[in-house]
Amino acid sequence: MTTPPPKAPDAARRSQASRRAILTAAFDLAGELGYTKLSIEAIAARAGVGKQTIYRWWPGKGAVLFDAFLMLSEGDGTAGGEPAGLPDTGDLAADLKTVLRATASEFADPRIAEPMRALTVEVATDPQLAAQYAERLDEPVRELKRRRLRAARQAGQLAEDVDLDLVIDLVWGPLLNRWLLRTGPLTPAYTDALVDSALRGLGPG
Repeated sequence: MTTPPPKAPDAARRSQASRRAILTAAFDLAGELGYTKLSIEAIAARAGVGKQTIYRWWPGKGAVLFDAFLMLSEGDGTAGGEPAGLPDTGDLAADLKTVLRATASEFADPRIAEPMRALTVEVATDPQLAAQYAERLDEPVRELKRRRLRAARQAGQLAEDVDLDLVIDLVWGPLLNRWLLRTGPLTPAYTDALVDSALRGLGPG
């Protein structure tokens, strides 16, 4: 009886594991070292891969860090998932307060905040990365927000002619601005007041 030859390693599975290791390393190192000290060499060493493996998939550290955030939002490294939708209890104000409090908590976490600041700078200075950010992360997340706001508008909790993108900017914009410029604390009282102030001018009538 002839013994069958051993099966070759699953190249696709190995490749996916390497990508996940690279993205995890990039995210962790950005929080530990800061973006200016982050390097492809450091990411490769932490992930246990060669530099050329990283350059085969990404042009530079900014692109790696962006995909690391996609992995974080999607729950894996395949970029095939979808961020979780906003809560819908029927009470728009309560739901938005829940979301903004959670967002403020993330902004207060150095492990998340420092890589996020670095990515924000890269997006502001790299048009190609900015286009990817808009298409692959910002727009899908905005659509989830629009979906929740459409339900609120249909329930009569928002004015019928309200611009949903404007609502998003009014609710989330000040929080992002305060965090990015470090102009004040991101307390639950602040996020709750932000929601109340925004909705006060956007309700029916």
